[in-house]
Amino acid sequence: MKLLLAHNRYRYAGGEDEVFRREGELLRSAGHEVLEYTRHNEEIVEDGTLSKAKLGVQTLWAWDSRRELRAILRRERPHVVHFHNTFPLISPAAYYACQEAGIPVVQSLHNARFMCPGAIFYREGRVCQDCLGRAVSWPGVVHSCYRNSPLRTAAVAAMLTLHRILGTWQEAVDAYIVFTEFYRRKFIAAGLPPEKIFVKPHFLFDDPGVKQEQSDYVLYVGRLAPEKGVHTLLQAWKLQGNPPPLRIVGDGPARQALEARKEQACLSSVHFEGSLPPQHLGSIMKRAAFLIFPSECYEAFGLTIVEAFACGVPVLASGLETMTEIVEDGKTGLHFTPGDAQDLAAKVEWAWAHPREMAAMGNLARAEYQAKYTAGQNYQLLMKIYNQAQRARA
Repeated sequence: MKLLLAHNRYRYAGGEDEVFRREGELLRSAGHEVLEYTRHNEEIVEDGTLSKAKLGVQTLWAWDSRRELRAILRRERPHVVHFHNTFPLISPAAYYACQEAGIPVVQSLHNARFMCPGAIFYREGRVCQDCLGRAVSWPGVVHSCYRNSPLRTAAVAAMLTLHRILGTWQEAVDAYIVFTEFYRRKFIAAGLPPEKIFVKPHFLFDDPGVKQEQSDYVLYVGRLAPEKGVHTLLQAWKLQGNPPPLRIVGDGPARQALEARKEQACLSSVHFEGSLPPQHLGSIMKRAAFLIFPSECYEAFGLTIVEAFACGVPVLASGLETMTEIVEDGKTGLHFTPGDAQDLAAKVEWAWAHPREMAAMGNLARAEYQAKYTAGQNYQLLMKIYNQAQRARA
């Protein structure tokens, strides 16, 4: 099968970029011919009113991406086009290039942008679903939910409204991929056709194997942004009398503020490591006593949770629905109240003081990985979705 994978890369590489890479690698290893069409947010230059207006128009309908894709489709004739992120430089206009060519479209829904201009169901330090189910996402505009800008948010809301009116979401996409049942329910509530939404969790391409090393520290891996809960993590470390070593791996817009908070609180046991190559993550994960996933928004999926499970490392996760669907409390890890530093501190103290119980949870986490998150199982699910998309387009 010849496949075209399309993705708008982010300035700060994150889970979506990694899933795009892994799925391409998975499909190539299975013998498929895989082509890629990518744009990068580093192309964006907002140095004046004209450039900002141009970006707003491109968010609605990216003529250049549509033209480039149309040329690729005519030349290559792939069997399926699989989109990951289309915002803002590819835009839903790309679906129509595929529709004109009669080629099935699959769209992975990595975030909540279809339902929320800010894409993360998060505002002013709390979960927010004010735009869910609305024809026009006006609450997001009022609160400047995208990059703290009413004009930028209005451009996103206009894009969503335009394509609702055009019927893009219902007619131009043949299959949607979500990663949890929670998000499947949310997208159905937002108006997507239930028969087009398929649940396929993330996976690891290579099995890192179970950890054998002694556990030396607690680990956080992820993007450093307000909604990720790292500020709560630092507060929890401040509340402990003798906290264990904490390694924070990742980068993002909140890194400077978080490092300043660490210095102000004199948290000598906390170490910021920045971004690390994916191939190094396995060795770091294997020496962790447990992973902490403190996110305070509805994550589409917790990719680092699967990476921890594969290594036999249990996870302390905030008790929001998407995380509790993956981490079972008392079995593969522990839950704590989202945003509650005191509850997190108590769970960390217990987990660090009970290595035997945590090791047993790690064994169950490894079994969970083998049952749900291997590359072979994921490939079978992905091919079923592609076949369904082909039947729907035919």
